[in-house]
Amino acid sequence: MAHALAAWLARRGVRPNQVSYAGVGFALLAGTALVALPHVSSALQAALLVGAALAIQLRLLCNLLDGLLAVEGGLQSPTGGLYNDVPDRFADVLVIVAAGYAIAWDWGGALGWAAAAAALLTAYVRVLGGALGARQHFLGPMAKPHRMAVLTAACLLSLVELGAAELEGRVLAVALFVVLAGSLATFTRRLRLVARELNAR
Repeated sequence: MAHALAAWLARRGVRPNQVSYAGVGFALLAGTALVALPHVSSALQAALLVGAALAIQLRLLCNLLDGLLAVEGGLQSPTGGLYNDVPDRFADVLVIVAAGYAIAWDWGGALGWAAAAAALLTAYVRVLGGALGARQHFLGPMAKPHRMAVLTAACLLSLVELGAAELEGRVLAVALFVVLAGSLATFTRRLRLVARELNAR
């Protein structure tokens, strides 16, 4: 289905960089929905949680489609590498930090920023390894798809929290702790692999 959708977009003149921008737009929608959670009624909270989960998945779909358009559609550009990576970093921060501000307690924002910083470290060490001549390692345990899967699941499981009691962001807090710990583990694992490859030269 993704291949068919990429081909359909290519026939209509859509370019990979435009799809990358769309991914940031969906991340912004998800982040806006999450930040709004503490300030709306419970009925609207349910709609926002579902909307955030959907927007996160659409963000990931854009990440897939821009690559398919570039490689299989033959639409690579000199700036394609930049548009493939830089928007992802903004999208990560938008979603992860917003999840922190959806938590009812004062430390939620700090937790969101910490998890976002750890996520950025995983991308930093990957790109740095490539710049130093090593392979770019996309492995986890908390690579981008894994982070977004955790947050998508947290949004949907928060519906259970909402149904049982007032929504305070307990599930989102657990998810952010998982993202934080997993991202630090991913950073460490990638760093060790890069160091091993450089030492083996």
